Amino acid sequence: MKKFKFFPLLLMLSLIFACASPAALALEDPQTQAQAIVLADLDTGEIVYSKNMEQQRSPASLTKIMTVLLALEALENEQCSMEDMITAGADCLTGMSEDSSTSGIMPGEQMSFRDLLHCALIQSANESCNILATYLSGSIGAFVEKMNQRAAELGCINTRFVDPNGLSSENITTAYDLYLITREAISHPDFMSICNTVYHEVPATNMSAMRQMYNSNALISPGSIYGSHYVYEGAAGVKTGYTRAAGYCLISTAERNGINAVAVVLGCGGQLNTGEEEFGNFVASIQLYDWLFGNFSHRTILSSAEFFEKVQVALAAGDGSVILRPERDVTVLIPNEVSDDSISTSVTIYDEMLTAPIDAGTVLGKVVVSIDGEEQGSINLVNNSAVELSKLEFIKLKLGEFFSKGWVITLIVIVAVLLVVYLILVSRYRALRRRHLQERRRAEEMRRRQRAAREYQKRMEQRRYEEEEEYDYDYELPQRYTRLDAEERRTDPADIDELFNRYRY
Repeated sequence: MKKFKFFPLLLMLSLIFACASPAALALEDPQTQAQAIVLADLDTGEIVYSKNMEQQRSPASLTKIMTVLLALEALENEQCSMEDMITAGADCLTGMSEDSSTSGIMPGEQMSFRDLLHCALIQSANESCNILATYLSGSIGAFVEKMNQRAAELGCINTRFVDPNGLSSENITTAYDLYLITREAISHPDFMSICNTVYHEVPATNMSAMRQMYNSNALISPGSIYGSHYVYEGAAGVKTGYTRAAGYCLISTAERNGINAVAVVLGCGGQLNTGEEEFGNFVASIQLYDWLFGNFSHRTILSSAEFFEKVQVALAAGDGSVILRPERDVTVLIPNEVSDDSISTSVTIYDEMLTAPIDAGTVLGKVVVSIDGEEQGSINLVNNSAVELSKLEFIKLKLGEFFSKGWVITLIVIVAVLLVVYLILVSRYRALRRRHLQERRRAEEMRRRQRAAREYQKRMEQRRYEEEEEYDYDYELPQRYTRLDAEERRTDPADIDELFNRYRY
């Protein structure tokens, strides 16, 4: 399966895009007046519902989310501290109009970094953003450049800021880009802590008495200027916004039944733009959350503790196999009406990776999740434990690779031919030598027999000669000896023993 590339640790499982395939799940879209919407699961990053999410629009005071994000990042980089006392410069009222939201901060007034953040997020004070921008970057313009740079880093390709507070209609972004910026801001604890502050008091300054302020987000603040009847159970943060060009806007979060969601709504109507009594940004957000919490729930499709697949590994020690499991739990947000039977998985194994040694946790495949046959996302498969290399199998492999080379095969053939020729020559030599030795032995045996025959003949001739030479003497002596009388035999010098020895053969 070499054609597949490796996937990240967890691909976002975009299981539901109601705007793209509403009929597939037979779930009706939420009905709201918002012109652009993103509704997403904060835990997985899954966009559950969207509407015109790539459409460029003016964000109004939602711009302040980026301003505060940069301020908090400067804080974490120890460029400043929450207790820093900052003096408002002459440019703090830049771009302000009579109806701009403000905390009444004037040039020359001193306020802590912490309080300026609260003024920006809770009361949506435009001048506080100008003060923070100048303090952090030396000028409003330099700070705006950083805003655009940071937006690009977050993947906001349709965003351009011209001020730090959103007063200008030339600020352009999309619901999706605002979702990316907000998701990053939410990852900073101080951001959500300030956003969720319902009531805040700014201590007296060198130019003002103590200030009291209520959060402008009516989903969490009964004291909001928009009234108390929008308070929503489980809601938290983030920021309101309004200009005539942008309409009523809101980014908020809400959690219920284990679902942690964020909603971006742009371009809603209200008292100042459409003359409606209700403020559409809050109404639309509530409608989205009710739709989500009433129709969806989290469901664990795959567990990292589950042994999912057993595969063979080349050159592995032991039984040569390894067990694969999902890299992590796959818990997705699915409409309640989707049955388990409609959820299926398919496994792809990266065969080119299945060679020992393999470290534990190595990506060796993937499992694809589908609903009613339509692919929705995937998760990596990793090995549960390390796979050790078998030295014996490794040696076999290397030998096999070596002897499979063309020049080696040619050399082996040549050596084999030479060996066969050598064996033939040796065999022929040994046969000839055996024949030679046999003939030599036969010849030596013949010569030995001939020598023995000659020696025997010679002995026989010598014996006959000796017998013939001594015949008379040997014959007469015993005759004479028998004729001697007793006295003569005693006195006869003849050697009796020699006599008998001579004739005993």
